Amino acid sequence: MSGLIICIGHSALDRVYRVASLPSGAGKFRAIEHIESGGGMAANAAAAIAKLGGKVELWSRVGDDDVGRLIRNGLKAAGVDVRYVQTFEDGRSSNAVVIVDGSGERIVIAARDVNMPNGTSWLPLERIAGAALVMADLRWVEAVRVVFERAREAGVPTLLDADLGGRDSLNDILALTDYAMFSHAALDEFLPGMDRRQQLDRVMLMGPRHSGVTLGEEGYVWRDPFGGGAAAGFEVPVADTTGAGDAFHGAFALMLGEQRSIQECARIANAVAALKCRRLGARAGLPTRAELEAFIADG
Repeated sequence: MSGLIICIGHSALDRVYRVASLPSGAGKFRAIEHIESGGGMAANAAAAIAKLGGKVELWSRVGDDDVGRLIRNGLKAAGVDVRYVQTFEDGRSSNAVVIVDGSGERIVIAARDVNMPNGTSWLPLERIAGAALVMADLRWVEAVRVVFERAREAGVPTLLDADLGGRDSLNDILALTDYAMFSHAALDEFLPGMDRRQQLDRVMLMGPRHSGVTLGEEGYVWRDPFGGGAAAGFEVPVADTTGAGDAFHGAFALMLGEQRSIQECARIANAVAALKCRRLGARAGLPTRAELEAFIADG
């Protein structure tokens, strides 16, 4: 098994509604199913790691409100160490409404406190040297920069979920990143007018030793100093794609911590992302290690 994985970034609460089809205009619509689920990119990745049996801490921020308490309780129930999820008295915790149709496609309406304190003085940076890997999203760039700088000094690998937020700081953070991972939409937004290979090669020129892009059911493609590769996705009945990328990043990080090959990391992460899509919400479908191994063996 791997050592400690530290996840930095966003935690939230999702209220997820399944409907027959996505609304196209104003009106009242009936939900077929509704759940409340933990959300947030880094938080979901941490939950995926914990479900697979990994040791994981989340460094994040919530408000001192009912939503913040639900977020922390959900993470604890998932097996995530939340000692460094800081509660701010005047903060408002992030939350979202997610509307999902019969094919698993979704609309996300999110609210987060843009005035949440960005300071990093309370982060336990001394813990980084003992970690197997540090991963982060871009929702708290001040922390990502400080943590990735310390990780670079300590020789601890870093993985970046480069999907949302922090665009103005992305170039600087990529210079501190070992494994840079984009969704196809985020990569096209960041580097428009190029084919996939050109985009990924350009990202590597910015500093990472690995640049990759998730392609949904088509899998994962990457470039690295050895040329790169691809790993096919898995077909499953899809209930909800919310959090699939987060599950992918968490599983990939854990497999890196276990010293797996990149091909193995990508195949396993694709499987975890696919299994997540079987259930409504970002976390209900996350597999245990035994479920993952059985699914891959059958595939």
